[in-house]
Amino acid sequence: MPRLLILASLLASATVTADDATAPDYQRQVAPLLQKYCAGCHNDEDAEGRFSVDSYASLQRGAEHGPAFLPGDPKGSLMLRLITDGGKRTMPPKDEPKPTADEVAVLDAWIASGARGPSGAEPSRMTLIVPKVPSRAATRPITAIDASRDGRWTAVARDTSVTLHEGTAGDGPGRAIGEYPGKVTAVHFTPDGKRLVTASGVAGAGGVAAIWNVEDGSLVRSFEGHRDLLYDAELSPDGGRLATCGYDKNIEVRDSATGALLHTLEGHTGAVYDLAFSPDGAFLASASADDTCKVWRVADGTRMDTLPQPLKSESCCLFSPDGAFIVAGGADSNIRVWRFVSREKPEINPMVVARFAHEGAIVRMGFSPDGSTLVSLAEDRTIKAWRADDYTEIQAWGGQPDVASALAFAADGATFTVGRMDGSLATYPLPPSRPEAPAAGPASVAAVAVRESAAVQEIPEREPNDAADRAGVIQLPAKVTGVIAPASEVAGTDVDLYRFSARAGEEWVFEIDAARSGSKLDSFLEVLDAEGRRIPRVVLQAVRDSYFTFRGKNGTEVSDFRVFNWEEMAIDDYLYANGEVVKLWLFPRGPDSGFFVYPGQGNRWGYFDTTPLAHALNEPCYVVEPHPPGTKLLANGLPVFTLHFENDDEARRELGKDSRLNFVAPADGEYLVKVRDVRGLQGPDFKYTLTARPRRPDFAVALEGANPTVSPGVGREFKVSARRLDAFDGPIRVDVANVPAGFHVASPLVIEAGQLDAFGVVFADPDAAQPTEEASKAIKLTATARIGDRDVVHEAGSLGAIKLGPPPKLKVAIAPVEGAAAATDGPPEFVIEAGKTIQLKLVVERVDFSGQVPFGNEGSGRNLPFGTFVDNLGLNGLLVLEGQDDRTFFITAHPGTPEQVRPFHLTTTAADGVSSRPVRLRVVKPGNSAATTSEPDRTGR
Repeated sequence: MPRLLILASLLASATVTADDATAPDYQRQVAPLLQKYCAGCHNDEDAEGRFSVDSYASLQRGAEHGPAFLPGDPKGSLMLRLITDGGKRTMPPKDEPKPTADEVAVLDAWIASGARGPSGAEPSRMTLIVPKVPSRAATRPITAIDASRDGRWTAVARDTSVTLHEGTAGDGPGRAIGEYPGKVTAVHFTPDGKRLVTASGVAGAGGVAAIWNVEDGSLVRSFEGHRDLLYDAELSPDGGRLATCGYDKNIEVRDSATGALLHTLEGHTGAVYDLAFSPDGAFLASASADDTCKVWRVADGTRMDTLPQPLKSESCCLFSPDGAFIVAGGADSNIRVWRFVSREKPEINPMVVARFAHEGAIVRMGFSPDGSTLVSLAEDRTIKAWRADDYTEIQAWGGQPDVASALAFAADGATFTVGRMDGSLATYPLPPSRPEAPAAGPASVAAVAVRESAAVQEIPEREPNDAADRAGVIQLPAKVTGVIAPASEVAGTDVDLYRFSARAGEEWVFEIDAARSGSKLDSFLEVLDAEGRRIPRVVLQAVRDSYFTFRGKNGTEVSDFRVFNWEEMAIDDYLYANGEVVKLWLFPRGPDSGFFVYPGQGNRWGYFDTTPLAHALNEPCYVVEPHPPGTKLLANGLPVFTLHFENDDEARRELGKDSRLNFVAPADGEYLVKVRDVRGLQGPDFKYTLTARPRRPDFAVALEGANPTVSPGVGREFKVSARRLDAFDGPIRVDVANVPAGFHVASPLVIEAGQLDAFGVVFADPDAAQPTEEASKAIKLTATARIGDRDVVHEAGSLGAIKLGPPPKLKVAIAPVEGAAAATDGPPEFVIEAGKTIQLKLVVERVDFSGQVPFGNEGSGRNLPFGTFVDNLGLNGLLVLEGQDDRTFFITAHPGTPEQVRPFHLTTTAADGVSSRPVRLRVVKPGNSAATTSEPDRTGR
């Protein structure tokens, strides 16, 4: 009881004789000192040593060891004996503020005179008895603002006062409403505009929420609570509940009619700055200084979820007008959006948007009345408007005279008003939320047919051709042979330029053959305009900053990309680092792993013809969004990178050190293609062949796992792989026909857009017979893809001869968990909602195998839809231990996974390799699934 000991030292340190006439007054002199030095630890809610100084009655109850003081006998008081102990219990504690000698004398005299209580009513703990210091400020900061939905009133809070103004701009005639014990931090009109809810309080003392009658300014009801300043008071949509929060880290939910405290919501470890009711009033969201937002069920106070990922304190939160999402912002300058799913039971609400929004902390946000636009205010003196369907920035207002800290929308949604810290108000028109048409540029030029019928022009290089005005003239398509070596009359480093003409939208591929043919040239290709200037290809705007953690990367790795704040990144995001652009392919499997990047195997791919490079530990990297050149971008405080038509080593590393560049002509005209050595070297051995040809997107499909031996009642896996030519990234369908009787192959298999392979299973019935040679030869695999306006069909190889194997040692099956539904006609079907997780059961039948049955790690779910994966894996992956016959496993679908039905299976390396019979996974949009879902924590926390 440290504060009790402080008080004891005060009373024991001086001897003051006082009669009734000179006795200190409890209310004016004693209570303020007790509040100042003791109430922090000794109060009715936190009574250390079972002692409280909140009121005279509490003081009289004493402490756990007896009376705290003896009226008329300061030296005989328990407090005095404790404080004069001189040992370890000496108070006040180190570094605690100590009373002055005069303050000690006041308390000593009060006990000596009989320690009398207040002559009248007990003073409120929020009544500060301090000297009045007149303000010299001409205006006071605006701390809160709100407009009534009928457009009649605007309430503006300035320090300890609230003024009602006619209209929605807050600058009309005004009248004061209410009296407040301290700073007013929030004002909210009820939906009918007849009542005003306010939050106020005194730092270190307590808070008061109040409901006022707008028409006559009378007090309807006040609610005193909390141990510190209130930051918000929110009335539920039906008006039945009042929720308050403050610096004391707690949330109180009260009956608004009676004032009865229904729930105290505890769990935040920092001040709670903001609250928001869901549109139906059933749930409450809270934003806190502890770097989290939380979701609570109002009926019973159950915490439904702690929303993760914010890096710093969250200052504001709100539900979307339709109640489907929770939006929050704070000191890390990000807008985050979570899909609200924890309605029936506590579960993780998946984050769907994390947007770097301002260069300073976000202090306030609000939705327009129609829900189409979000407006955010920040400490960097900016205001921004965002489209609410995808949180794309649509307008920014910079250069504010001071921080805009309060926000209100006009009833018609045409304008919004902000209040600033300098006391000023400003009203702005709300921009339309429809997407802005992109500016014309190379990325938006429609592709046109190139001159397929033209003969390839074979041309030898002719020097000098090292400048735009001396470039060799070629007609595409062409093949040029040359060497990077200066002619005798040319000094300096050699470069070779060739002039050609192209129509807008034509797609040409320029390719170097040098290193592959033994040349010393390490080529670099560029396409320039007719005057030799670089041509912008794409503009990349950073939307999230990061850096490499754990270790750097070499120029070929696809796995273990560990980057800061990976939880806010998504598959198919572009990641930019030092000129290279990669694309995220698979989520980290926990805190001790990193992203896989495309293609997920082999050497990694660069995008926009960028070349994969080595990257150092702590090197910066950015999630970027591509835009056509010329697009008007709204600054977000992060870098913008412009890529040009150029390439060093071919982006997919199919050509080694040789270059390949894909060019789309931005307009009709002449262009230059430039060849040089990336190191600036040259010589007679630096020969090359430059080929310029039309882009011809195509593909080839190969099969692995032909001539399978399949035991009765089990499956044997095979794989179809695609080689994608000239940047063809569309889906490829592989049809399997004429499978022999007694055997089954799920058909068609689909190699998804941008992916390289798909997995299938040849499954044998338990009573299957050996197929004849003619039956095996009849199996046909055909691959089909839509390229442009036509279907392109290629043979995809043959399964060869199927051989019936001996009875299996092990059987594997995918089954529903208890109570989960699956289709009964045909292969079992399981439904998963994009952004959710389902549970399934893995069953093994041990015929003649007793060991562990492993199914792999990140690739354990075979042929799952891209973006869907076996989740919650440990270091050993998906594994059935020795002595076990089943286990539950989880499948998670990324929020962006498109709707589809796809067969998938599991394959183990045990017992010579056994696969389950495929089941079907149906991916549906959020809200369309009746499947039981759960959401494990993929972050490992």
